[in-house]
Amino acid sequence: MVSFRAFPAALVLAWLFALCPPARTQSAADSTTPPNARPVPERTVPTPFPPGPAPLEFARSIQLRSADAMSEQDRLLEADSESSIAERAGYADIAFNEGKWSYRQLVCPALPNHLFLRFTRNNGAGDVSVFSASIPRNGEGRIRIIPIERRSYSLFSPAPVNALTIAAFNRIRAEDHPGQPGHAPGWLGTALCYAALAGANPMAAPQDAAGAKSFPSASAPSLEIPAQGGAIVRFTDFSSLPRPMEWTLIFSGKGRLLKATHRLAGIKGEKAIPPSTAEQNAKPIPSS
Repeated sequence: MVSFRAFPAALVLAWLFALCPPARTQSAADSTTPPNARPVPERTVPTPFPPGPAPLEFARSIQLRSADAMSEQDRLLEADSESSIAERAGYADIAFNEGKWSYRQLVCPALPNHLFLRFTRNNGAGDVSVFSASIPRNGEGRIRIIPIERRSYSLFSPAPVNALTIAAFNRIRAEDHPGQPGHAPGWLGTALCYAALAGANPMAAPQDAAGAKSFPSASAPSLEIPAQGGAIVRFTDFSSLPRPMEWTLIFSGKGRLLKATHRLAGIKGEKAIPPSTAEQNAKPIPSS
């Protein structure tokens, strides 16, 4: 007959504890970050424009200044550049040395290292020539022209959407060094400057835009950041007649202008044009 020996309960518990020790609880010392650990940076998307207005960006229009109202320094710079302007205008078959031309300054605070001028020759209806000129103030860069009209006709395609206009604007911005310390490029000022160089006299709609009831799509300027980075700037030019003009400028994360569109502001009853994929994925940023 087999007999079973009873073990004391304390001895049994000690034996089980030795075989299966209890789970270790994490102490405050265990939760500290190891000395060689590196924090994981928060993911940010590349965008050329900081949200909110830039330090110099308060106006919602580009000032056109007559030659008489320009500073003496700018008038001298224009006079010294006329031979180069005439040469480059000739490449576009614009006869700068013929007829009477006048010019006005385009005051663009977003690109302070350049002098922008708009030259016009008006020989009457059907014979108007217009082009913009960009002159670097510091001598670092090239004089460039942007044809707008030649004897009342657009060259190649309308200047606001022309690939040559976009390419020239990108070179001008690169020469202006928009990423240098203390020079935060303003998104609205940059967009207005592009529109002015392309021939418009842009005046962005205020927050309480008059005429919004007639033109539902007309709105205050806005900055949107797509999910993949870059920037989309929109504004409505209320100086355009007979209807306001909607502008959309799409920039890469490094600040290159990729695409520019402008179209008449929609009126009630018109079918809206669907946005592009980049515009659909954009995140709105408050304008102030």
